[in-house]
Amino acid sequence: MSVAALIIDDEVAIRQLLRVMLHDFGYMIYEAGTGQEGITMASALHPDVILLDIGLPDMKGTDVLQQIRQTSAVPIIMLTVHDDQHQKVLALDQGADDYVTKPFGEQELMARIRVALRHRQVMSAPTVVRVGDLVLDLVQHRVERTGTVIHLTPIEYELLRVLAINAGRVVTHTQLLREAWHEATYQNDGHYLRIYIGHLRKKIEADPTRPHYIITEPGVGYRLMEPDTEG
Repeated sequence: MSVAALIIDDEVAIRQLLRVMLHDFGYMIYEAGTGQEGITMASALHPDVILLDIGLPDMKGTDVLQQIRQTSAVPIIMLTVHDDQHQKVLALDQGADDYVTKPFGEQELMARIRVALRHRQVMSAPTVVRVGDLVLDLVQHRVERTGTVIHLTPIEYELLRVLAINAGRVVTHTQLLREAWHEATYQNDGHYLRIYIGHLRKKIEADPTRPHYIITEPGVGYRLMEPDTEG
């Protein structure tokens, strides 16, 4: 069965580019040129994935995201521009699965779509998560790399757990702070997060100065990747 993708973007050239890319991979494609049209089509067609432009002529992409999220958990990937850092963070915090920055390549886009679709399929509370050589047992709170147990502090473990269950997807600074610390005191302090990510890299990376697992998304957050799929 083919995957149905809904493209919500007012730029005809972008929709055409996406149509060609997705068609090559056998996707069924629907298109909307406005936010309101996209909301209506998302409700009526129940697509498997939505590609949503962050800037639309009739409403903000984040407003479209919020309305769709009220009734659907469909994977939503935001299409952004280079200087939309604040909007990227806002969209992710409001429920977007990922973002792709314009201009984007076919391989990057399709990888993001595959990760989003896969993540939705395995969201039923996995007990063991594997990312490359890393294995996290979420029941026993145990972490191994190539069969060797890695000893983490509670905060380090929580950070790695959140990144692992979202493997391949960017997790914002706010999401990580909220999940790892819980107390409001630290939720707006990126300094603590940088320190603990540094500690975590020293324990799981072969070379912490050139990380292959925990990838920084500048100004947005972090992404846990398998080394051989880093983009």
